[in-house]
Amino acid sequence: MASLADQLQQLSSALEAALQRDKDEQSVRKHHADCVGAMRAAQKAALSGASDKKAIGQLTNEHIRRAEGIYEAALKRLADEAAARELERSVDVTLPGRARRLGHLHPITLARREIEAIFAQIGFTVAVGPQVETDFHNFEALAMPKDHPARDMQDTFYVDGSPDVVLRTHTSPVQIRTMLAQKPPVRVIVPGTVYRRDDDATHSPMFNQVEGLCVDEGVTFADLKGVLLHFARRFFGDKIGVRLRPSFFPFTEPSAEIDFTCVFCGGKGCRTCKQTGWIEIGGSGMVDPEVFRHVGYDSEKYTGFAFGWGIDRMAMLKYGIDNIPLFFEGDVRFARQFR
Repeated sequence: MASLADQLQQLSSALEAALQRDKDEQSVRKHHADCVGAMRAAQKAALSGASDKKAIGQLTNEHIRRAEGIYEAALKRLADEAAARELERSVDVTLPGRARRLGHLHPITLARREIEAIFAQIGFTVAVGPQVETDFHNFEALAMPKDHPARDMQDTFYVDGSPDVVLRTHTSPVQIRTMLAQKPPVRVIVPGTVYRRDDDATHSPMFNQVEGLCVDEGVTFADLKGVLLHFARRFFGDKIGVRLRPSFFPFTEPSAEIDFTCVFCGGKGCRTCKQTGWIEIGGSGMVDPEVFRHVGYDSEKYTGFAFGWGIDRMAMLKYGIDNIPLFFEGDVRFARQFR
């Protein structure tokens, strides 16, 4: 019995000394658990062959209760020390809070989403397609002959080892894929990334374009101008006008260049519009019957118009950006200017 009492006393004293040194709750809990486990082991050894088992149990429980008290006191000491440290901290409550910075959509994304929303108002849906295209979809089906300048290596990116595979030079191939996949009526816009071998302050070898296509019975050139006018006034404001100038594109006949009233001078004439009051936007025209032949449409029954322009250019005009590489440099300070 005396030997057990000595063991339990030593364990209690060792626990008290250890907990006074401990600086964290995890260490306190470990030492306490180890001590109680050792006391129970000593009790079990003492009970073997003992006659006064009740006294051994009472003695052991007394020391375990003492260990519990030491343990609770150590936890309280740690809590008090932590609270004291918090009170000692100096906090200037007049300092402004640290607001989280929110991300911003890229201006090209803003322009693209607005363009899509405007055309959705008049029944156009968005169509998408691959950026690596075949010669058929990118050139042949669009009535571009083999000697057309756009097919030159100087203007188009060709895939090594595949002379009939290119990085699409416009989103028109998606129009071909759409017409091959469905019968009229067709009313789609095709936004996306395109590639051309061109690189300067106002051009990029990779840029974003949107094209539109409408095919149905009785579609006229007047419908084309009405759609363009709707878009121009929704995107730039009610005072914007549309001018169509005769031009040539292999896949439309007749064809026209699209001009909008200069957004900077309101048509009065300025350096940007070269004193004309108009800014060239893109190209348009009535779909050539040769294109309909490639997709299996009856050109005697159906007519249609197509148009297209650069989304990057639209963003430059809308937000007053004069250097196209800014779009692709990834400078967050640039993107923060647009909401």
